[in-house]
Amino acid sequence: MSDVPIPALEDSSSRAHSSGIAEQLRGFGPVGLLALAVILAGNLLIVPLSAVFVLVWARLSHTAWRTLGFAPPPSWTRIFAIGIPAGVALKLAMKAIVMPLFGAPAVNAPYHYLAGNTAALPWMFYAVIVGAGFGEETVFRGFFFERLGKLLGAGRAALAVTVLLTSGLFALAHYHDQGLWGVEQAAVTGLVFGTIYAVTRRLWLPIVAHAAFDVTAVVLIYWNWESAVAHLLFQ
Repeated sequence: MSDVPIPALEDSSSRAHSSGIAEQLRGFGPVGLLALAVILAGNLLIVPLSAVFVLVWARLSHTAWRTLGFAPPPSWTRIFAIGIPAGVALKLAMKAIVMPLFGAPAVNAPYHYLAGNTAALPWMFYAVIVGAGFGEETVFRGFFFERLGKLLGAGRAALAVTVLLTSGLFALAHYHDQGLWGVEQAAVTGLVFGTIYAVTRRLWLPIVAHAAFDVTAVVLIYWNWESAVAHLLFQ
């Protein structure tokens, strides 16, 4: 009779099984691709479910959260002091300069219902701060940078391709509710947030800047300031 206790054998078997599942989730076989599909489908139910699924995937795949950009920042004060003004400035620049050069309309028609609509603000602020700021950055920067890094490597050329690919995916994700103009704006902002993440390898600054960008967009629509800002430089 073996001297090894049965519970020890069961623990060893359980650890081996867990390790095997984790390896498959980190890979690009059927299990890994299924996990990717589930993560992408999460927001079809509610935002930011896709980001929550990313964190669950990290746990089950034994992927450290810092690998997804969740390493503690050197200074929270600095993150907010830089991120909020940067997000506001980027939105104003997009509205007053970039989008007019693209020929975009002054008013964001799909979201114009927010103008003066106080009742719609609580959900919208949740959507842009939690859903977009936290959710989209977790998925399009943290998760996709990790996945593409595994496929393409960690060199400068690979990182540049990753920034471009993630920006493209981020842009396409905005087509269903904002059309072509939303795609163009998201492509530019995706490049900005992607570059920030590529340099810092932390999500906190993109999250704060992204949330500030979208809150500014909501404020411009709510107060009917869109047209004035859009025509500030170009009549």
